[in-house]
Order: sequence, then C-alpha cells, then structure tokens
Amino acid sequence: MKNWDEIASTSELLAAQEIKRSWDEGDLEEAERGLNQLIETMSRSERRTLQSQLVQLMHHIIKWKIQPEKRSKSWLLTINNARFEIKSLREYTPSLNVPYIQSIWERVIAEARIEAEIETGVSADKEDLTWDEVFEKPYTL
Repeated sequence: MKNWDEIASTSELLAAQEIKRSWDEGDLEEAERGLNQLIETMSRSERRTLQSQLVQLMHHIIKWKIQPEKRSKSWLLTINNARFEIKSLREYTPSLNVPYIQSIWERVIAEARIEAEIETGVSADKEDLTWDEVFEKPYTL
C-alpha cells in the first residue's frame, strides 16, 4: 500500500501520476485511496490559500483604520487584489462559503492584527472588522 498522504503532500502532479499508474495496473482500490487523498490535499490547499488572502486583506484594512495618514495606492491595490482572489477562489470552490469564512473569522483577524501591529508599531488589539468592511466597503484615497 502506497503512502498517499506523503505522495500527495509532495506533489499533486506526482499523486495524479501514481493514481494513473495504479489504475493502469488494475489496482482500483489503491487508485481510489490515492484519489481520495489527492482530493483532501487539494481542499486543504484551497483553504490555506483563502486564509492567507483573508489575512492579507484584513491586515491592510486594519492598517487603513489605524494609520490613516499613511494610506497609499499600494494598500488599495493589495485590498482590491485580495478581494478579487477571494472572489475567484469562492467561485471555483463552493465549500469556501460564508459559513466557512465565518468559522475561521476570529482566527484570521487575530493573525491580521498581529501582522498590522508588527508592520506599523501601532496597537491593533481593539480593531474589529465587519463583513462589510472586509468585502463590500469601497476604499479610496
């Protein structure tokens, strides 16, 4: 039996090739195990990407709130890019829905606060963000 977790974690392409090899050899049970592991690995990857984009987005919105004098086009670009990436991820991965985002909201905002504090030197402990601030509110200079 192959170590599908290790194979899929190393390379999704390698996992797909190994699944095909098992399929071609007629070992359908092994191919199914590999396919299930590949699906799980890809799902984790998409969740990590969403979380990373959310942290980036929230981090810049927190900076926007705590350092209004330093707002820049670069911050606007980062906010808009993260929003576009999150929208795209959600379109292609229906499981990354509102309830899922709400389930990770507090953990993500905590990480974003830390990043904003490190970058700005300004306390962000009390900064909360609403859904509207993160996904809907227009930011302009």
